[in-house]
Amino acid sequence: MNTTQMNNVKKQGGFTLIELMIVVAIIGILAMIALPAYQTYTAKAGYTEVVSAAGPAKTAIEVCVQTGIPANCGAIASQAGWASSPLVDTVALGGSAGGPYTITVTPVASTATGGRSGVEAATTYIATGTALNGTTTWVVTGGCVTANLC
Repeated sequence: MNTTQMNNVKKQGGFTLIELMIVVAIIGILAMIALPAYQTYTAKAGYTEVVSAAGPAKTAIEVCVQTGIPANCGAIASQAGWASSPLVDTVALGGSAGGPYTITVTPVASTATGGRSGVEAATTYIATGTALNGTTTWVVTGGCVTANLC
């Protein structure tokens, strides 16, 4: 083989070991950032069932405030279907005539749900409603605010 033929032979190229190590390091850093964000996302997604359980109770109080039936909106009884989610333990209503009205939704402990949602029993959802001129303004408090779930 002469020199002109040798120059036409293509060399095989590939990645060096350092290039592969840099790629693995970048993937590791991305995974380190993504995993906690994903865990927070799944906990918030599971907690939406707890927040949704307060919806029918809010509607019942708002209709009562607008219509005046019954006279004491704080005496509305909690319905059995409001806590039908596997992540909701209880939904309780409270308050006196004229308000403020409270809706307390207690989630089940995460051990009871197999840890799939990250919902703890201490992350109670409490909505306090204030009635003024036929409208109700809701403020959310409770452990879910501290845990950044609601």
